[in-house]
Amino acid sequence: MEILMTMSLLVLFGFFSFLKLVFRRRDQCCFLLAYECYKAKEDMKINSDSCAKIVLRNKNLGLEELRFLLKTIVNSGIGEETSCPRNIIEGREENPTGADELNEMDGIIFDTLDKLFARNAAIPPSQIDILVVNVSMFSPAPSLTSRIINRYKMREDIKSFNLSGMGCSASLVAIDVVQNLFKSYKNANAVVVSTESLAPNWYCGKEKSMMLTNCLFRSGGCSLLFTNNRTLQHQAKLKLQHLVRTHIGSNTEAYECCIQLEDESGYQGFRLTKHLTKAAAMALTMNLQDLVPKVLPLRELFLYLVASRVRNRTGTKSQKLEAVGMGLNLKAGIEHFCIHPGGRAIIDGIGKSLGLSDYDLEPSRMTLHRFGNTSTAGFWYALGYMEAKKRLKKGNKILMSGFGAGFKCNNTVWEVLKDLDDANVWKDCIESYPPKNTLGNPYMEKYSWLNDEYLSFVRLDFSQIFA
Repeated sequence: MEILMTMSLLVLFGFFSFLKLVFRRRDQCCFLLAYECYKAKEDMKINSDSCAKIVLRNKNLGLEELRFLLKTIVNSGIGEETSCPRNIIEGREENPTGADELNEMDGIIFDTLDKLFARNAAIPPSQIDILVVNVSMFSPAPSLTSRIINRYKMREDIKSFNLSGMGCSASLVAIDVVQNLFKSYKNANAVVVSTESLAPNWYCGKEKSMMLTNCLFRSGGCSLLFTNNRTLQHQAKLKLQHLVRTHIGSNTEAYECCIQLEDESGYQGFRLTKHLTKAAAMALTMNLQDLVPKVLPLRELFLYLVASRVRNRTGTKSQKLEAVGMGLNLKAGIEHFCIHPGGRAIIDGIGKSLGLSDYDLEPSRMTLHRFGNTSTAGFWYALGYMEAKKRLKKGNKILMSGFGAGFKCNNTVWEVLKDLDDANVWKDCIESYPPKNTLGNPYMEKYSWLNDEYLSFVRLDFSQIFA
């Protein structure tokens, strides 16, 4: 009888432990209710002519550097409609003020938050429990979170976090913070604000590895509204399924491949080294090893395992890293892909590794063309493109994949909870994308003469040519 009683108690204990685990997992949900992306005013746009004038104000650049910049921007995938901060447009990139920095942040952050709260009046600022702001290269005091709390008069018990130095996938890091806090707070609402500070970070030197950021980075940002309140699930756009973070900063080459520092002349900028692609492949491989078993059916996992074993036996180390997705059919578990629009090489490289088609890469390529590299906000412009094109249907899965300095790779998988068709930030131009003529490039058409051989023997004052 005592043995029977003991066994009964053990069974009951196991049953209640199982129920506790189930209910705990139910409370760990993370729903995206809404998001707003920043669209700059017309007077902040820079086309090929205004961009050339900005570049040629740099007296440190010679003909070799100008040719390098021309080649870089022609191959960058950047279009004619991107934007940058006012101090750069007005010619004050070498001497930005504190007011320039704050005005840039205020313009992006408050614009997107105003729209977010206006479109979701049922959740006013007073009902936000968690606030996370990520800006990698600007961290004032009081913090940007304090600046937001002051403007919107948020509650005194709000949990606020200010992330810096996290790189181009920082919005996914911020979402990880929210997701983990949701495990401790029931029926909570959270706001994530993601952008980057360009006003004080324009590189004015001539080192080629540090000039790339000027060609790619443009003004942009977004504000996101999350909840773990299941009664609001019917209002949500997306549900977070998986989030995997990989950090390989212990590898010195990876740590130094994307780093902020001063050049030999004392100009501060971001140096991108030749080890960047290797670090990205390594981090992505490690990340997918954790993520793939969670999203693909068993049949695809078996096929991938077989292909991996063959590759490990026959391939070189570099081939193994470059062929991240060989034998891996991600489309068996994922319908849409938000690759970080950091540059054409990044998009094409990841697309090739994962076996993605032009259709899969179109949202990231068009985001880069229209808005440039907006750092951590780029994912959400690409998501907005898919929504504006009415691609997102209930039950679809979306992979967001990005990298950040450090070096890190962060991937998330979302489930679409209803058919989405909001044109959002793309509504004024979505009909013109993708462009019918994708081969023409205004920079090459207007400035190809920089490559003429005779210029190598002639000294020209470019500032006078473009005055």
